[in-house]
This record gives sequence, structure tokens and C-alpha cells, in this order.
Amino acid sequence: MPIRIYDKTSAGRRFSSVNLNTEVTKKKPEGSLLRPLPKSGGRNHSGKITVRGRGGGAKRRYRVIDFRRSDRDGIMGKVVGIEYDPNRTAHIALIEYTDGVKRYIIAPVGLKAGTSIVASSQAVEPKVGNSMLLKHIPTGLAVHCVEIVAGKGGQICRSAGNSARLTNKEGNYATLVFPSGEQRLVSINCRATIGEVGNVDMQNVRWGKAGRMRHLGRRPITRGVAKSHNAHPLGGGSGRSKGNRPPCSPSGVLAKGGRTRNKRKHSTKLIIRRRVSTRYGVVSK
Repeated sequence: MPIRIYDKTSAGRRFSSVNLNTEVTKKKPEGSLLRPLPKSGGRNHSGKITVRGRGGGAKRRYRVIDFRRSDRDGIMGKVVGIEYDPNRTAHIALIEYTDGVKRYIIAPVGLKAGTSIVASSQAVEPKVGNSMLLKHIPTGLAVHCVEIVAGKGGQICRSAGNSARLTNKEGNYATLVFPSGEQRLVSINCRATIGEVGNVDMQNVRWGKAGRMRHLGRRPITRGVAKSHNAHPLGGGSGRSKGNRPPCSPSGVLAKGGRTRNKRKHSTKLIIRRRVSTRYGVVSK
């Protein structure tokens, strides 16, 4: 069972579950693909906190992921093993190419050690793990690590269990449907990888206690209504006061479904249908 629930031996264990990472076959990371990962605690170069709730956590090393795969065109690669990556929800796969070069990629569902994969700018067999241009991928398939700008590298659908459905190709654009319900046009010259991102059971993990969040480097965040009036828009007042405004961040950004997208963004014309918020039943445009 990928998700394990232990006996209720303590208050923290009672409501927690653990991901067994059954897809992982390789324990030790590739040394040549590791980089230092210093921590900032959410502070900028001036020492001011710009991102709340960051700090602490276990020490990590960054695994260099090849999101482009363009410089490996036509070179066959073999999956050495599937590894755990502490920096992301998805698992990663170590690929060794025929010329001896090793690279990490996001591991899709069904990719196993010993499998041969290839990245190409030409049409190749559309099997899990292969990467090619959207114009060569058959419609109806699930893809991940999709580029927004050709040659920039995969930016969409990179977290555990995510994938986009390629539904149509017309002219210079392909239509993709994302898990959020958003429909978007992407250039057919952008790359994508066949398959769905692995570690699907990640969404079923229950952390159970604050300590496990601290191990991930996430600090507790105080409610706005509990702060003073000069520290938060919802703060101040005598006793419990709502503040007469919707929930927001200390800087005033709405927290419950507020629109944050720049109206002047040039890519807005490529969005056919914006995502649907299941929680609040609204469609952002």
C-alpha cells in the first residue's frame, strides 16, 4: 500500500499518514548532479521578510533537473533508477545516455529502471517518457513538463500526479486542458513529455502534526485578526473583530479567490477558458 496509516500511538500519529514511495528504486543520488541549496528564511538581500512562513527545515541539496532536453535530441537514454527528490512532490528519474552523459528528468507514471527513452525534435514513438514537439504528439494523449515558450524548458504540469490533455491542434497552436479546468493555447513548436507525472498518491498524505511541516521548512502563520491594527489590515479592535473586509495578506492581497493576474499580460489572449475554483464556484477571467 503506497500510503501507510500507523497505529494511533500518539496525538500526532493519530491523524497522520506516510507515503511509502514505492516507485523509488535508487536511494543514493548522483553526485555530479547535486548542487548546494542555501536557505534565506524568506528574506531578501536587505534582510527583510518578503515571503511569510519560511524558515528552518531539514538541510537539502538541489538535484539539477533537465527540463529542456533539447541538447539530447535523437540520443537514446536508459533509465538507471527512480529517486526521491526532497525539493519537489514528484519523483525523478536518472537517465544515462549512450554517450555517457547523465541527466535527471521528472519521473512519469509507468517509467521503470531499464526503460529506453528519447527526446527528439522529430516524430518518435509516443511512449511514456519520450519528449517531442507538440506538433508531433497525437491528440488525446496526456503530457507533462510542457513548455510555454519554445526552448525555455518545461514549466507546466511538473508536480506529482499532474498532466495536461492535448485535445486539438490548429494552425500554429495546440489546445491543452489542464487539471484545473483551464484551456490554453500553446505553440506547436513547444516541447512536452508523454505521460502523467508519477507519485500520484502524494495528494493522499495527511501530515498530522505541525512538526512535519517544520521539517519541510514551513513556519506557522499568525491569523490576521489576532494581530494589531498596524501589523495587518484585519488586526486591531477590542475583542474579536472581523475587520469588515474579506480575508487578505498583510499587504492587502485577497486570500479567498481574489484575482491577482495582470490584465495587461500578453498571454491572456492564449487562454480560452480560465480555471474554475471548485471551492468558491467562480471563474476567474
